[in-house]
Amino acid sequence: MKKLVYLLLFACSVSFASTQLNNDYNNNDPEVGDILKISTPKNLSFKHIDFPRLNFIAKRGGLPNYKSVYEELVVVKKVTDNNGDTVVTLERKDGKKFFGYLKQVTANYTQSIDTGELVKIKS
Repeated sequence: MKKLVYLLLFACSVSFASTQLNNDYNNNDPEVGDILKISTPKNLSFKHIDFPRLNFIAKRGGLPNYKSVYEELVVVKKVTDNNGDTVVTLERKDGKKFFGYLKQVTANYTQSIDTGELVKIKS
């Protein structure tokens, strides 16, 4: 009888844990209109947000420094699935251009959230 009770408790806890994982995953999916904040990267450059290299920014006449995008609020304009990775297209919330010439940039959503390059503000 004890074995049956333990088996029942184990089965209930496993099924409860699997439903919790599925609900958390669905809440983390990006949607069009989500507001995100670009935070400072751990290295000197961004790895998962597709900003141009500094020499291309200088050639276009912009200030070759990533500090102008730190703590900037961005809005998700498009969400696509690229070989299992979630790729989002971002625009600045204030409507200005990144570095004076880029209207939109793309980012790998899951990796940039995990590394802290992007922080979700609200839906």
